[in-house]
Amino acid sequence: MISDYLSAKTNDYVTCAAVESARKIGNQWRLIVIRYLLEHPMRFNELLKVACAIDAKTLSRVLKYLVSEKIVRRDVLGTQPFTVRYALTDKGEQIRPIMQSLKAWGEAWVLGDMSPGHVEQLAQ
Repeated sequence: MISDYLSAKTNDYVTCAAVESARKIGNQWRLIVIRYLLEHPMRFNELLKVACAIDAKTLSRVLKYLVSEKIVRRDVLGTQPFTVRYALTDKGEQIRPIMQSLKAWGEAWVLGDMSPGHVEQLAQ
């Protein structure tokens, strides 16, 4: 029921927690970066290689946003030259069940028409 999602009325519109959450993490690139950081912390170049052909400028912008929202943590390692590693914060880790639900929905409704071998390839 839609009333389950309503939380407050502001500026002549109703603020919905589900919609506001989607605004924070719902961007395609944000979800992709979060998906890979759920596996383990990664350096910028590692994310650049695995994150579905994202370009460096976009990845940088997405990471800055996720850090500002305290979803991702930027760790500067004390090596020479300096190395930066990105990891999910506790707030970011709480997105895990959402991503698992998206994965299950995608397997049933997006990849459902594909052959099992093709689905396994996409999952890797």
